[in-house]
Amino acid sequence: TVARALEPHTDALAVACIEEAIELRDGGISAPILLLEGVFEPGELNLASARDFWVMIDNDQQLSWLEQAAVETPVTCWLKIDTGMHRLGFPASDAGMAADRLASCRSVSAPIRYMTHLSSAEEPSLATTSRQIALFDDVMAGVCAERTIANSAGILACPDSHADWVRPGIMLYGVSPFADRTAADLGLKPAMNLTSELIAIKSIPAGAAVGYGGRWVAPSDTRLGVAAIGYGDGYSRHLGNDTPVIVGGRRVPMVGRISMDLITVDLNQVPVARVGDDVLLWGSGLPVEELARAAGTIPYELLCGVTQRVAMRVI
Repeated sequence: TVARALEPHTDALAVACIEEAIELRDGGISAPILLLEGVFEPGELNLASARDFWVMIDNDQQLSWLEQAAVETPVTCWLKIDTGMHRLGFPASDAGMAADRLASCRSVSAPIRYMTHLSSAEEPSLATTSRQIALFDDVMAGVCAERTIANSAGILACPDSHADWVRPGIMLYGVSPFADRTAADLGLKPAMNLTSELIAIKSIPAGAAVGYGGRWVAPSDTRLGVAAIGYGDGYSRHLGNDTPVIVGGRRVPMVGRISMDLITVDLNQVPVARVGDDVLLWGSGLPVEELARAAGTIPYELLCGVTQRVAMRVI
């Protein structure tokens, strides 16, 4: 669904693994699809050739598989250079060797493109990004080829990283990559609202303990709402008492521990709330960045953690 929305506005899509690429092709996506981490076994090269997937080459093993492959149609390749992330990619000192091997490989379709990845672009005050770009420029000196450097933070804060291609990630969700700047500051709008509804409302007296372990005790008589959402849906159990949700247009606090399927919220400030009312967990009016800070994590983990049992509606 997301790929169909993006396809008319993009030059290519990138995925983590070949299974995701196959799902997109089978779903009718015809845009170029890059296997951003490359292939994980030699047989995937035949699939990449047959399904017209672009392949990242980021280590010697992948390069050897490619040299030994006998694919029907040569594969479009990107060469990844490690400029300081120290995760995937050839060391800068080996980039020329790797490029020469790719250029002479019969299974590779020219031209070769080049990529590096920024480790700290979300912290613009650090000199790390400028050092990485300088090293990548040194590697690319005298090489006439398309290249990509920028992730979301690079796109938004570092024009020197834009190169020929950019790779927006978290900003596609409408989320800021920066700890000190909100999505609204950057002109981004949330792409996802996570919502549930109230399935029960009850009144409890002062002193009543709520939820597993009774970790929240009502300080006064409380109108308690129960919403159908929990860690089984990807709503993080690390969110604690007073985490906000929105009911009837107002923020109300969650109380008690999050369980697999349910949360409880204090409805004293929304006396008109009724069973069936929507409960917004994050999205428009309640930034996921705020929830991530409360959970001690990053927005990506919450967004990617929503499970398959949560129904998706496109609006």
